[in-house]
Amino acid sequence: MAVGRVTVRRPVISFSPHGQRRKIDALAAEEPLELRVDGRALAVTMRTPGKDVELAHGFLLSEGVIRGLEDISTARFCEGTGPDGQNTYNVLDLALAPGVPAPDVGVERNFYTTSSCGVCGKAALDAVRLKTEFSPAADPCRVGVDVLTKLPDALRAEQKVFASTGGLHAAGLFTSSGELLVVREDVGRHNAVDKVLGWAVMNGRIPLRDHVLMVSGRASFELVQKAAMAGIPVLAAVSAPSSLAAELAEEQGMTLVGFLRGESLNVYTGAERVVEAP
Repeated sequence: MAVGRVTVRRPVISFSPHGQRRKIDALAAEEPLELRVDGRALAVTMRTPGKDVELAHGFLLSEGVIRGLEDISTARFCEGTGPDGQNTYNVLDLALAPGVPAPDVGVERNFYTTSSCGVCGKAALDAVRLKTEFSPAADPCRVGVDVLTKLPDALRAEQKVFASTGGLHAAGLFTSSGELLVVREDVGRHNAVDKVLGWAVMNGRIPLRDHVLMVSGRASFELVQKAAMAGIPVLAAVSAPSSLAAELAEEQGMTLVGFLRGESLNVYTGAERVVEAP
């Protein structure tokens, strides 16, 4: 079934001090996915195929369209064929439950996303500073430094496709005690997070109180926004946050951790949730 094509094999010529050789390399697949709501095109995202229904649920949650699984009645792939005549599984239509308002889509809000920068073309930052119904500000969650420093290795150990391609981002959802619940990979860091959030939606876990979202790259404004929309109190990244990410995390009452590597980390906001080991 074509929906599982997460990698593509391609011949390459490899150069090194020992000369050149031909080999077959595995590349992370990247294809467009068009998301429709009640038959109306809403977004096109460049993603790694797989877990697309999760991605759609997570995207709609993070954009404030739905609050939980009960807001979606059906999700189905539409007809769309590639050069081989097979269904590409690149068009997904979700039907909202009765009474759920349709998303407001206009020229000022263009939902085109890329694997590198997420949602692009929005008129202003205010347009993506969505108000969450699951504010993490009052979450009494506490997480130990000893727990946080173990998360990158736990995440990396589950990055199966990254191990073969070296070309995917990952996001993992942990409890505050360090239990790994789910890991998702994608060429887009925002898609990996949406797939994690979609898993949570489909398993009735929203809001995600007392949880930690761990990402393999940097912490961007958009990732903080997505975490806040799901009620996640702690976002941790192996790399740096942006200035807007830190500002939004502070505004939303979230704990933002960056440069989580080895035994060290930086806490940019919400330091009261981070507890040193006795």
